[in-house]
Amino acid sequence: MRSAHRVETVRAAEAALMARVPDGALMQRAAAGLAAACAGLLRRVYGARVVLLVGGGDNGGDALYAGARLARRGAAVHAVLLGARAHEGGLAALRAAGGHVAEDPYDVLAAADLVLDGITGIGGRGGLRPDAVPVARAARGSDAVVVAVDLPSGVDADTGEVAGEALRADATVTFGTYKPGLLVDPARAYAGALRLVDIGLGPYLPAPDLEALQHADVAALLPAPGAGSDKYRRGVVGIVAGSARYPGAAVLAVTGALRGGAGAVRYVGHAADAVIAAHPETLVHAGPPAKAGRVQAWVVGPGLGDEPGVADVLASDVPVLVDADGLRGLTPTALAARSAPTLLTPHAGEAAALLGTSREEVEAERLTAVRELAARYGATVLLKGSTTLVCPAGGAGVVRVNPTGTAWLATAGSGDVLSGVGGSLLAAGLSAVDAGAVAAYVHGLAGRRAARGAGVGAGGAGAPVTAVEVAAAVAGAWADVRGAVR
Repeated sequence: MRSAHRVETVRAAEAALMARVPDGALMQRAAAGLAAACAGLLRRVYGARVVLLVGGGDNGGDALYAGARLARRGAAVHAVLLGARAHEGGLAALRAAGGHVAEDPYDVLAAADLVLDGITGIGGRGGLRPDAVPVARAARGSDAVVVAVDLPSGVDADTGEVAGEALRADATVTFGTYKPGLLVDPARAYAGALRLVDIGLGPYLPAPDLEALQHADVAALLPAPGAGSDKYRRGVVGIVAGSARYPGAAVLAVTGALRGGAGAVRYVGHAADAVIAAHPETLVHAGPPAKAGRVQAWVVGPGLGDEPGVADVLASDVPVLVDADGLRGLTPTALAARSAPTLLTPHAGEAAALLGTSREEVEAERLTAVRELAARYGATVLLKGSTTLVCPAGGAGVVRVNPTGTAWLATAGSGDVLSGVGGSLLAAGLSAVDAGAVAAYVHGLAGRRAARGAGVGAGGAGAPVTAVEVAAAVAGAWADVRGAVR
């Protein structure tokens, strides 16, 4: 599991550790890990041309000490000083190792093989300063590999916001723990490949603010039938979805639920003929939902249009996942009386409507938005998007960020499949946070699997996929997770 901590927490952990180690030890640990990572990115260190973009903070010091290590291995290292005052010890170490301060930053950047971005640190806010912008643009416009020190300059470490110009990195070497902004868009898109360097903060870090599940974590949560299982023990999920206008949404949600491990699916809605044609094992009912029969969880909303059913489902005493049309007009009051968990799964536009703000604001401040939604509505919230976030009800606690997926998942019906998978996991007994996080993870892997089948390579290029193909790939993604941890 990848864990991320806010700047305030990191600062406190660093202070606690620095009180127990020799002066400067943490910076040397960071510089050693940074230099090793840079060496790995260069075809060879000897003769390589390295440029350090050095601000006035500790990140600039990390870059200077790392540059000194590379200079001692034969690299030609030049520092471009952008801060009011460079780290004195680091600058002296660089010069002692044969490095230089560049007189013209653009000349050295044009010839660079690797650029270290140490302009601003984790305390930076509001984008790059005006004097750093042309240098950053020159670095990004060169043929050099750009490596960010701790996080890319110009992004917000705590929220992932990019409020101004930032330097996009090919790789980021971060220290002690991940920072939330490295895992959350839009900042995540600036970070490139991530590498964590252990500098000894572990014993001094409390519970994380953000975490990303990995295969082993998801495998431990995936439900598996036992010898005594029947369809009720595996979980029966009820689905209120689809309409005469949108029958496909019902089919996709039911498919997601069946592929997501449900023992049985009860369907209520006006797309029964389409659902039965696709999945004859489905148990259909004319409604209302309260009379459809026993379920362990409900999914309501995909393709529902103006059809009734949302209020009836919310009045139930089992977990409920609300998506798409089920979110329209939803109020905190409608959820206040519920005793069972509720999982809301909006995309950015739906989240904006629930918060009374703009889609652009939600996308720019995704972490803030998901916490506010969970607090205001008293429900667990899965905010869909380029980085899907899952926040516990109430808005406090650890937010889960999903590390899987592909841009090809931005296709009609993909969210309906996700709803079905999430509903099946709720019916199997997972908590709302676990159900949302695991559903997003498996759904993301299914998207990748389907995309690979359409010719998508590791770089993301290739042909589009459909929601039907994503749904068909869920079982394979499930098996991939299980098989990877055997």
